[in-house]
Amino acid sequence: MIQGRLHLLIVLLVGLMAQGANANDLEKRKAELSQLQQQISQQTRSLKRSQAQIDKLHDLLAKDERAIADAARNLANTEASLKKVGNDISKTAARIQQLETLQKGQQQILAKQIASAYYSGTHDYTKMLLNQEDPALIERMLVYYQYLNKARARSLQQLKITTDELAATQEKATKQQQQLLSLRSQQTQQQQSLTAEKKQRQETAATLNRSLASEGRRLEQLQIEEANLKHVIEQAIAASKKDKELTGLNVRNSKLSWPTRGRIVRNFGSPRSGNIRWNGVTISAPEGRSVKAIANGKVLYANWMKGYGMVMVVDHGGGYMSLYGHAQTLFNKVGDRVNKGDTIALVGKSGGSANSGLYFELRKKGKPVNPRNYCK
Repeated sequence: MIQGRLHLLIVLLVGLMAQGANANDLEKRKAELSQLQQQISQQTRSLKRSQAQIDKLHDLLAKDERAIADAARNLANTEASLKKVGNDISKTAARIQQLETLQKGQQQILAKQIASAYYSGTHDYTKMLLNQEDPALIERMLVYYQYLNKARARSLQQLKITTDELAATQEKATKQQQQLLSLRSQQTQQQQSLTAEKKQRQETAATLNRSLASEGRRLEQLQIEEANLKHVIEQAIAASKKDKELTGLNVRNSKLSWPTRGRIVRNFGSPRSGNIRWNGVTISAPEGRSVKAIANGKVLYANWMKGYGMVMVVDHGGGYMSLYGHAQTLFNKVGDRVNKGDTIALVGKSGGSANSGLYFELRKKGKPVNPRNYCK
């Protein structure tokens, strides 16, 4: 903008010189022209240095926010593992209690069988045969003895099985407790890492925002961001044409659910800067809250994007796409299939955003549409 004004002034001066001004005026204007050319050169160098600094800050911000995404994803996975191990421990404890009750009952049955055999004399097989005179009675006693013997053998076998399973289950419980302690230690380290990365990112974002303090510079950056997003959407459209399995968004009977719980703080079509308007909505929500896919689809983009931070674009078929920006972390990669309601990301403030929230867009054949018309 400044360069344009300076070039215009040069053209005017050259035009005036060409109109036949006197020698003194001509020399004076030549000096002014030379001075203006020097100012243009200085301004150009200054603008290049400023832009290079902003580009470096964006690169650093991307590095910081990718580190946050990795730490947040690792932490989320660890917390999911903790939850699973906790459930496993509860199930194991319940099984141990069942086995102990079963073992106790089996021991009591076996004790009764042994006592019964002792009191009836069947514990001494030889004595029982010598004391019997009636062959028929002896035969019946033999059958009875064999029955009791088999019953005790079954009871002993069942008791052994129960005792072995109980020992194995108790060993499993010990290992689960050790795993739980290890995961808790890992969780603490990951939380510390996430906190440190957030602090570094905050410093980088503050420096970047100071560099973009002027309205002209910020507008220029927004135009660059819009161009980047347009390029990504065009690539996504080209990729989506190759997939014929997706059926689009069905909102005839009922509207879709919003991707996260929160309050809409920026509406579709509201002014952003200059003539640039918001092509989606911003939902205010705390960092770490789940972001869910609004419908079945395929991930076409999952990466950091200037101005939007960690971004995921999902193709739903029928020309429909959804975009989720400013995420803290993404759980899916390009090519993944996602189902309606799947957690695909966590709310964050990536992309240099000052406040946590989710930027959400819906597009039909590449054109942004108001999400309020589709989500309840």
